[in-house]
Amino acid sequence: MNEFYFTYEPSSAPVAFPSSSSFTSSSDEFTDSISQSISSFSGSEAKPSQNISISSSHASNRLSIQHRSTSSSVSEARPSQNTSTAFSYASISEVSLDNDDAEIVIEGIPVGINLGILAERSKIFHDLFKLKELPGKKKYLLNDLIPFGKIGYEAFLVFLSYLYTEKLNPPPLEISTCVDSECAHDACGPAIDFAVDLLYASAIFKVPKLVALFQRRLSSFAYRAYVEDVIPILVAAFHCDSDELENQCIQRIASSNLDNISIQKMLPGDLPKIIEFYRKEPMSDAQQISVAMDSLHEKIIRRIHKALDFDDVELVHLLLLEDLDLTIDDTKALHYAVAYCDRKLVCEVLNCFSFDINLRNSQGFTALHIAAMRKEPSIIMYLLGKGACVSDLTLDGRSAITICKRLTRQKNYQSKIEQCQETTYKDRLCIDILERAMQGNVLS
Repeated sequence: MNEFYFTYEPSSAPVAFPSSSSFTSSSDEFTDSISQSISSFSGSEAKPSQNISISSSHASNRLSIQHRSTSSSVSEARPSQNTSTAFSYASISEVSLDNDDAEIVIEGIPVGINLGILAERSKIFHDLFKLKELPGKKKYLLNDLIPFGKIGYEAFLVFLSYLYTEKLNPPPLEISTCVDSECAHDACGPAIDFAVDLLYASAIFKVPKLVALFQRRLSSFAYRAYVEDVIPILVAAFHCDSDELENQCIQRIASSNLDNISIQKMLPGDLPKIIEFYRKEPMSDAQQISVAMDSLHEKIIRRIHKALDFDDVELVHLLLLEDLDLTIDDTKALHYAVAYCDRKLVCEVLNCFSFDINLRNSQGFTALHIAAMRKEPSIIMYLLGKGACVSDLTLDGRSAITICKRLTRQKNYQSKIEQCQETTYKDRLCIDILERAMQGNVLS
């Protein structure tokens, strides 16, 4: 029986998997082999799955909402459920990504490419390379080639390697795993980001086998990940026209306690309306009256959030005078500013109003938890200076440090400071600030 290998760690013996000429997308064997192969770790689930037994397509019919804005070129890349998908794995040493034909610049780094091979393996590259000849060596910016999403440097190298060899490299551990030593790395931020990048690459450049693979991979993440980490999966599914994955993410979010503001701010198209539809339940007359009264407060709260979007703190003061029963804490203005406004406004808001600095929102997050998700060190410092409690836990038992670590790649944290880009440096700095605050908290 033929076998194919990939190396789990450089120091360990290769892990062998039996090959098959027909791993279908519905096969349990396919799921097991891919889950083991493409994932660096296979720990227990991060949390119980959440789902609701309701069909997204049924809701779409009733709402008559067309939640599609992607081009036909992307939809053509989506394979049918019966697509046969079989993968082998290549060592990075088996293929040279350096070629002299042309260059693609990714995150400021030029990567040599072979025009002939890429044109043969991808229709998008084929059409691109047929365009008018440029003087000298051809150079393309990756950001100019992708209509939506993003594709990181390391993910694109894995994608290029697959186009050259039709073998898929396992994800680099330093890119696809987080800093938290207690994390199983089966659905943390870096693992999701890496798979999302490869779904974008596969869909945009029309590689159906990889599209099918990473749809399945992200589907498994959607059940295990924290609900706020399902957002980038849903956005990718929306843009890449992955209906089944999109419906799964919609159901997961609709059955969660993720706040409506986050849903409206972070999701494209009509996705917020669809999720809102799923969340609606029949109400009694008394409940309808209560909702009507709450809607008056919500209208002012929305206007306050809008004022924060325009950096208008004075307008926030005036709006609060329109409803004397509404306090600044009721509006969750601090949570909103920390999540969506720049650091100067956050500082101004903290100085202008008297907040309960450790107040929790509907999900049980304090402002410090949200700042850790955003990974903005100056905002974390502002909040700690105002008395934010670094040891407070979320409802599912995470501290601000844990949140930050599970969103930070190993590479970003381990890079030398002089080699760090601004984003990488911020990731490490946030963790250092929170760890020092925790140490000071323990000592006190």
